[in-house]
Amino acid sequence: MNSDVSIYGGVEAGGTKFSCIIGSDPDHILSECSFRTTTPEETLSQVIEFFANAKEPVSAIGIGSFGPVELNQTSKFFGHITNTPKPGWRNTDFAGTIGRALKIPIVFDTDTNAAGLGEIEWGNAQALDYLLYVTIGTGIGGGFIIKRKPLHGLLHPEMGHMRIPHDWTQDPFSGICPFHGDCLEGLASGPAICKRWGALGEDIPPGHPAWILEAQYIAAGLVNLVCALSPQRIILGGGVMKHAELFSGIREKMKELSNRYFAHRQLQDDISEYVVPPKLGERVGVLGALALAKIAFED
Repeated sequence: MNSDVSIYGGVEAGGTKFSCIIGSDPDHILSECSFRTTTPEETLSQVIEFFANAKEPVSAIGIGSFGPVELNQTSKFFGHITNTPKPGWRNTDFAGTIGRALKIPIVFDTDTNAAGLGEIEWGNAQALDYLLYVTIGTGIGGGFIIKRKPLHGLLHPEMGHMRIPHDWTQDPFSGICPFHGDCLEGLASGPAICKRWGALGEDIPPGHPAWILEAQYIAAGLVNLVCALSPQRIILGGGVMKHAELFSGIREKMKELSNRYFAHRQLQDDISEYVVPPKLGERVGVLGALALAKIAFED
């Protein structure tokens, strides 16, 4: 690799799996690894060991983490995972532990913001200024990227916990969110599908009513976000979105729910180019973490 090219690290921190990477872009990766998420002590030790053994000096490490997380840099809890339901991980000083051990600058953000930056840098959102990235898997979360910067505020956006219409006659399922019951995540996440139908999503066949209901809930959430944020494109990732018929179902339901209110072709006839999967595929999270560090230090 060219010695003039900066080398960065990335950490995709998931509730089930951590992935680490070192490189400069998707075509120039020096090393990467993945391992199961266990306790904070064991898991973060594996992260530290991976980067401590790097053969090339790393300029900075981007961390895209499951949450909730503290992103306010003036807070004494900056870089912490906060009130997560993940057993053992509540109040974990994630960024601080990695930074102190490796003495390398750390860029810390949500997993969805990182993935969105990866798609801005190398994926299906290059040259766009306003991107919505939503992941639908074990949980549901979203990140909004504005001119290569993730949207932050009092807290980071918690798009999976928005309230959406729930027809109790059509769907008497009460939801699984431990905080809100039938929020979007409580009704449409992977575990919600499994709990409602008694089967993993990957085992539910095409044409099953599960996918009609899933498309309805996701579309309702996305129409809310289009109204509030007006993204130039929506990218949907996560394990649930691997189901073949979901994209077409979501697009059609979004058109139905918006009822031609949005006077733009991308929200009507060209919606197949507006709601799309990540170009970076299953590596969007870890490459997004790499982009998080790269963009922070090169912009």
